[in-house]
Amino acid sequence: MNPYLEHASVWTNFHDSIIPALRDAIIGQVVPKYFVQIQEQLYLHEWANPFARSDVSVEDRLGPPPAAAAGPATLTAPVVLTDAIPAVDFERIPYLEVVSREDKRVVTVIELLSPTNKYSGPDREAFLKKRMEFFRRATHYLEIDLLRGGPKMPIAKMPNCDYYVYLSRFDRRPDVDFWPIQLREQLPVIPIPLLPGDRDAQVNLQAVLNDVYDRARYEFVIYDADPEPALSAEDAKWAKQFVPTHS
Repeated sequence: MNPYLEHASVWTNFHDSIIPALRDAIIGQVVPKYFVQIQEQLYLHEWANPFARSDVSVEDRLGPPPAAAAGPATLTAPVVLTDAIPAVDFERIPYLEVVSREDKRVVTVIELLSPTNKYSGPDREAFLKKRMEFFRRATHYLEIDLLRGGPKMPIAKMPNCDYYVYLSRFDRRPDVDFWPIQLREQLPVIPIPLLPGDRDAQVNLQAVLNDVYDRARYEFVIYDADPEPALSAEDAKWAKQFVPTHS
């Protein structure tokens, strides 16, 4: 895994790019019996005080505004609505569904975790609630964590690892398949389970990541800052191999 992709200024763009790439890697293996669609989870974030004025106003810095020139009077609305702009921000996080064409049943859900999912607070709680709902259904659930930052998801008996792939097949619960991944390891080839009797699709996660990296030309974008979270001195030295030599 390239740790420079985990930087906060890069991750959202990378996440939005790799989701359709994963869809494309799966769909040719499952049609015509299944289709693969991108869905979105909507999160609402309240702003602390989005319209608060700073301690030093523009007028303080630039001096008083010039006297108004003679001209038509300013039009005044008949009503002024106070605090009418909602103090919320919307975040849409995409994920994948493999769906049976015959009955439109969601067979498999594929989640790539984001900081919103991982860090404590109402967004994490909403994600975990949705995750538990999938566990209660006859739906396979595949979770990919490529972020070292933030607390891990609640997974019993999780081995020590930097990243992971977690697969809960609905016909094998409560047992799960788990791929622990260390920083310096290649990402694995992972199965995409389908309905009983149908062979799993497969995705080479490392190949998909490499293709997204090349297509987005991330070599010109992601190396202006050190990885987040910070690496150990030894791992930082190892990670320098990813930094291109061009300016």
